[in-house]
Amino acid sequence: MSTLHSIETIRISEPIAYDTMLEQQKTRCKDVEEGNAPNTLFLLEHSPVITMGRNADRAHILHSEGALDRMGVALLATDRGGDVTYHGPGQLVAYPILDLKQWRCSVGWYLRRLETALIQVLAQYGLKGEQVPGYTGVWVDGAKVAAIGVGVHQWVTFHGIALNVSPNMNHFGLIIPCGIADKPVTSLAALLGKAPAMPEVMDHFEKAFRAVFEPAINESE
Repeated sequence: MSTLHSIETIRISEPIAYDTMLEQQKTRCKDVEEGNAPNTLFLLEHSPVITMGRNADRAHILHSEGALDRMGVALLATDRGGDVTYHGPGQLVAYPILDLKQWRCSVGWYLRRLETALIQVLAQYGLKGEQVPGYTGVWVDGAKVAAIGVGVHQWVTFHGIALNVSPNMNHFGLIIPCGIADKPVTSLAALLGKAPAMPEVMDHFEKAFRAVFEPAINESE
């Protein structure tokens, strides 16, 4: 049985296919819903993939599925919120599987807390992360460095965040990321001049995530 605010971290060492990881998420979601597993934080990288959220516009994918396949980039529809996004090696992906009934039954609250954790990670590298009114995600100097797209079932969360550490930035040119045509995408490598090691970034994210979500609810509001 899960303990209030107890979170298990599972790190996956090699890039994993999106659909394979989605099945793992669904299995853990069911277990958390039924009280057979603790709240969980998956930390990983994906093999190259473009995903379409529930509100995705196909026009925001700038190449055919065949062309993407020849470039080694998969194309998949998914059940998270949001539009079109890219995942690939060099990008930290975090999938929290949390029973929000143990915190607050509010998707807006949850999204803002994820942004807070990401901003704390950026601060570790001397970067000022920002929330932009009307958008979900985190930005530095007007460029998006982290995307967020979540799903919730029976108040148990799935999907999550993607923080650009040192991905192939050319792959973002295959899409209009998150459907936002007038704002650039950036990475820690571009902002810092050198990419930090992925295990280090995972460490920082896990620490920030726990600082945001593990306290009692009256301390995390």
